Amino acid sequence: MFRINVLRLGFVVLAAVLLSGIVFASDVKENKKNDAGIDDTKLGNTLSGEYKLTDEKGNTVKLADVVDKTTILMFVYYQCPGLCSPLMTEVASAISRVDMFPGKDYKIVSVSIDPAEDYKIAADKQKQFTQAANIEFPEGSWRFMTADSVTIAKLTDEAGFYYTVIGEKQISHPGLLIFLSPERKITRYLLGTRILPFDLKMALIEASEGKIGPTIAKVLKFCFSYDPQGKTYMLNVTRISGVIIIALSIVLVVVLVTKKNKKNLNEGV
Repeated sequence: MFRINVLRLGFVVLAAVLLSGIVFASDVKENKKNDAGIDDTKLGNTLSGEYKLTDEKGNTVKLADVVDKTTILMFVYYQCPGLCSPLMTEVASAISRVDMFPGKDYKIVSVSIDPAEDYKIAADKQKQFTQAANIEFPEGSWRFMTADSVTIAKLTDEAGFYYTVIGEKQISHPGLLIFLSPERKITRYLLGTRILPFDLKMALIEASEGKIGPTIAKVLKFCFSYDPQGKTYMLNVTRISGVIIIALSIVLVVVLVTKKNKKNLNEGV
């Protein structure tokens, strides 16, 4: 009898684990290309170095020439009324609290996803954010790039970054940092506009070593949903509640079966 109860318990636990896995997988599946979000199945992929971008001085450069060391890649648009400025401000704040230095240990590359923006706008934003930061940015350590629509579409798709155009002047997109190794391999996605210095440092170290670390992206994607209207990440109570219910159910089953087995053993004695 005891063996049968243990087997039943095993099946119940296995079913609960599989169910929680389905709930989790439903959120980390590949993002549809017509939605704003990320596709973290692109982790480990290497970006082509042949993409031609326009830098903040109006020069045409290849991505391979820009990403020549560990890099934080940000897809933004410089006239964004929502996420972009807070994201770049947060990056500047977080890196000032990390004992790694731009230009020496890594570089930052911001790429506009709005093909209407030109290098003059990029140059203005570069000046604004580098001068406002509490850390010195050597020349070339934080690049502000623009590109044509074809290049933007191909590069963002290869990087697993998806956005949608709303009307004529707004773009719905995730607030995201993409960490690249010196060989342009995608090693980590970091979602959200609240960046912990510890997470930033670990992501930079892993990127410098070419190590892939998907944990932060998947946990955030599971726990939070992106709200394109409010341009923020909202706590997904439904998903989290589902996992809690599953976990409590497992605990309850274990307690009940354990008590029953103890009772049977005592009666047998």
